[in-house]
Amino acid sequence: MSSDFIREMIAADVAVGKNGGRVHTRFPPEPNGYIHIGHAKAFLLSYGVAQEHGGRFNLRFDDTNPTKEEQEFVDGIIEDMRWLGVDWEDRLFFASDYFEQLYEWAEVLIRAGKAYVCDLSADEISAYRGTAVERGGQVVTPPGMDSPYRKRPVAESLDLFRRMREGEFPDGSRTLRAKIDMAHPNLNMRDPVMYRILRATHHRSGDAWCIYPTYDWTHGQSDAIEGITHSLCDLSFENHRPLYDWFLDNLPVPYRPRQIEFSRLNITHMVMSKRKLRRLVEEGHVRGWDDPRMPTLRGLRRRGYTPEALRAFVRGVGVTKSEGMVDLAYLEHCLRQDQNVRAPRVMAVLDPVRVVITNYPEGEVEWLDAVNNPEDPAAGTRVVPFSRELWIEREDFMEDPPSKFFRLAPGREVRLRYAYYVRCEGVVKDANGDVVEVHCTYDSATRGGDAADGRKVKATLHWVSAPHALDAEARLYDVLFRRERPEAVDEGDDWLSGLNPDSLVTAAGCKLEPSLAAANPGERFQFERKGYFACDPDSRLGRLVFNRTATLRDTWAKVRAGE
Repeated sequence: MSSDFIREMIAADVAVGKNGGRVHTRFPPEPNGYIHIGHAKAFLLSYGVAQEHGGRFNLRFDDTNPTKEEQEFVDGIIEDMRWLGVDWEDRLFFASDYFEQLYEWAEVLIRAGKAYVCDLSADEISAYRGTAVERGGQVVTPPGMDSPYRKRPVAESLDLFRRMREGEFPDGSRTLRAKIDMAHPNLNMRDPVMYRILRATHHRSGDAWCIYPTYDWTHGQSDAIEGITHSLCDLSFENHRPLYDWFLDNLPVPYRPRQIEFSRLNITHMVMSKRKLRRLVEEGHVRGWDDPRMPTLRGLRRRGYTPEALRAFVRGVGVTKSEGMVDLAYLEHCLRQDQNVRAPRVMAVLDPVRVVITNYPEGEVEWLDAVNNPEDPAAGTRVVPFSRELWIEREDFMEDPPSKFFRLAPGREVRLRYAYYVRCEGVVKDANGDVVEVHCTYDSATRGGDAADGRKVKATLHWVSAPHALDAEARLYDVLFRRERPEAVDEGDDWLSGLNPDSLVTAAGCKLEPSLAAANPGERFQFERKGYFACDPDSRLGRLVFNRTATLRDTWAKVRAGE
């Protein structure tokens, strides 16, 4: 079991018998978009610590904003979390399950003189609250101003709040605010809003409510209702913890959860703001939430990432209290580590040029044994057809090569993987002078081995038999953002200006070995010498589409070797 400061804190609580030695955690996503790899770090942490202590884990949707939430996202989040191996058993909850209880507790605070109905607008509330300013090199928060409705009598606030629920007032005309401290140095404690009037159809409760609770008001109380012992949140909630505790201290809640914060996951060349991801989708910068360039779990899954690779990545990143940036190369390293031992090898030519073996019998076909995965002997072998006409990569041939080019060139000999030595004897060009065929001869005595006279070659090329080749499209993905830190832009600069125009290059007319004819969407392969690829859901019979998950080169391994 790995250790970190959160696990140490929870272990200490268990050791002294806090909460009766129970560990009960939760993950509370808002269903206003699909979850991403940063959320995976959060829920895998909460799920993991619960498992390690024989505890429980809840999935609870924070569905308090009906204008942005949809059932589509609820279903998608459930699917994505299950794909990563998380099991909440029968403990699927919604904040909307607690609307009535939250309303009753709001009346408790009103009757205690700790909440009041306020008629200020949202802009006025913000102005009265005040803002942090810099003075003498330090950030300070001058006291805010009391709302003119702060001293409203309890009976009047109670009456108005009930009429708010009944739909008597226009949207945005009134709010319910907690009465805490308008001079508190933490702006979140300056009479935060608990309820706002909002006429919008909720994806579960329909039109039953026209007032909706805020996240700060809902979060801690929902944890208490469910018996959560440890509420694990990212550092953006650290300044909200005093408010979380204040509500719990002033209500007759059945349990007293503890909030603990940790650093969120940041990865180079990615944005993790769900608001920004939504903008990428809605403005058409990507093809949807499952675009393989997106950091969403369904985007990563479509690209070809496996649950095992993502879990290994999250374990490797660990849990800290300080914000940092994880190199994208480490995520790709975890993918390669996983797929190197699991992905079957196949031969695929992405930018083909025809090779004709002039001394090979016309019409003859040999079926050669090929290793499915050298890292897994149990994977066995397959057979691939070899014929007079083949496809090789265009980059594997040069008519006038530089000194360190060891692949195919006029007068030069190379090995064809699993097959023979071939020597280039000449080329055929089109009217533009481009090579359209490479003519070679082969040495029939070198099938699957070296030449009898001991001569060696310096390169082995992959290939595909032309008469047997499958046509396919390969989508070659790169980083979506050119900047390592897309959100760290100069003042006035738009983070979208860092989009990479070459984040997707589509290669049509690729040639694949015939074993891939039965490939199903989601299946993953290593295209020898080219990278790891996954069959895309767009694939159809006779129209194969593959997404490049990662290239074969592992830059992270090289970085580690140089440490």
